[in-house]
Amino acid sequence: MNARHADSSHADSRHADSIASDGQPAPRRGALDDGRDETPNERSDRNWNDILQELRVALNGTQLIGGFLLAVAFQPRFEELDGYQLTLYLILVTLAGLATVVGLAPVTLHRTLFRRRVKDRIVRTGNRLLIAHLIVVALLVIGVTGLIFDWSVSRAAGIIALVVGVIVLVALWVVLPRFDMVKDDQDEAHEAAARNGVGTSP
Repeated sequence: MNARHADSSHADSRHADSIASDGQPAPRRGALDDGRDETPNERSDRNWNDILQELRVALNGTQLIGGFLLAVAFQPRFEELDGYQLTLYLILVTLAGLATVVGLAPVTLHRTLFRRRVKDRIVRTGNRLLIAHLIVVALLVIGVTGLIFDWSVSRAAGIIALVVGVIVLVALWVVLPRFDMVKDDQDEAHEAAARNGVGTSP
């Protein structure tokens, strides 16, 4: 009888825990504070799909630049490149190959660890590889821009193009995301203050 009563009390407590203070069912375990009702596995699957979508976009750009660099080597005027231009070109070809390898690494990682039940670890590693891929692509884009200006205009124009490329890339890829992050935090703080009645007139 006591055991039955204990089981009943335990079931009631679990039912109470599943109900939020407002009478609504509580989110499943592992849900984040962003309003999504998902388990850790569901969150890992969603994050992995996001990584794959971003990799597709980045790899498309890498393939375009890589194809351009390979085509340059078969142009009649390729032999007219001076020492600086040839060195920069070979560096860019190396970066293009490296970007392709790093961009495909998450796929091989997923195949290797398939059905090992380590999806969360795959997502973390895939995120790091995606960031590394973007860094290599950034260097590749800046270098190609500098090479084209150097070849088409002058050495000074090529250097200026490199500097401007670095500034634009840092502004769009580093400063802008961080600015948006700070702005979102400020907006959330203002909304929380408004909900709590802070700073409102009586």
